[in-house]
Amino acid sequence: MNPLEAELDYPFADALPDPGRKRPVAPGIWWVRMPLPFALDHVNLWLLRDRFDGRDGWTVIDCGIASDTIQGLWRQVLETELDGLPIVRILCTHMHPDHLGNAAWLQQRMPADRPPPLWMTLGEYAMGRVMQAALPGTDGPDTTTHYTSHGLTDRAYLDSLERRSGYFSNLVPDIPDTYRRISHDETIAIGDDTWRVITGFGHSPEHAALYGERGNVLIAGDMLLPRISTNVSVHALEPEADPVRQFLRSIRRFAPLPDDALVLPSHGRPFKRFQRRIEQLVEHHDARLAEVLAHCASPRTAADIVPIMFRRPLDAHQLFFAFGEALAHLHALWYDGALRRERDADGVYRFQAA
Repeated sequence: MNPLEAELDYPFADALPDPGRKRPVAPGIWWVRMPLPFALDHVNLWLLRDRFDGRDGWTVIDCGIASDTIQGLWRQVLETELDGLPIVRILCTHMHPDHLGNAAWLQQRMPADRPPPLWMTLGEYAMGRVMQAALPGTDGPDTTTHYTSHGLTDRAYLDSLERRSGYFSNLVPDIPDTYRRISHDETIAIGDDTWRVITGFGHSPEHAALYGERGNVLIAGDMLLPRISTNVSVHALEPEADPVRQFLRSIRRFAPLPDDALVLPSHGRPFKRFQRRIEQLVEHHDARLAEVLAHCASPRTAADIVPIMFRRPLDAHQLFFAFGEALAHLHALWYDGALRRERDADGVYRFQAA
């Protein structure tokens, strides 16, 4: 446990749920942990006992990527962990593949005349449909130009990043044709509690966290993670984005909640003392911004900043996020007026202290 983790409380630190099994974390709420084939090797999903649309059953929050491994574990959950009751609703915090990937697949495993509806924010559902519908090689912006315009010249990396064009649709092969929109500050009855939607930005288009007042539980999705900082990136589809400042504004929306709330994150273990975690994340980004600014005494590209922020070898998957995050920190300083941005005759952007 690193020093930052030691400042938090972990009420379930003794053991993780076995794959394909659920573990209770609060009245009416169970934790399911699914593997991921990445450096971030798992995602947490949540089962909430519910009565919805006249039926007893389960509301599922987040679904995991569409892979043979996870779908096999989901089959085990459906057969052994749901007490013979159906899934009556699927709620996805956001559109990233480890959260949305199996929504349509789970719908198809329920009775055809009563498929569980998908609940999401408009921003997440719409962006998910855009990303899932894109065909390899034709999905929107010229990603190579995006990377080269910010100083990335390594041909092997560029080829690897370009091959990500079919990445999303491989992990999210289908998305339900319809959905029910949820919005910031809306209240949703799930089980014996009423949950308030708290939207956030920077990590994804319109991320939805849920706070249950009666149980004092915050289902935080990717907005508050206990061990790692949430990825906030600038990508080719939105090349002028300002996600770092959006994210920092968003996490302050959680500040009015009680500090002893049980936080259920999408990665890592459930924890308490989340007010300290908010402070840690602000301190983390402040330190990164100061570091980036110091290195921009002379003109720097985003590619120059990646090894400053990430001092370990990166494969193409990791570089995708690292590059986006380096550019996001440059943009935060640029929008804040601390940096100026210029584009040279070769079309490369460089940032320098103003």
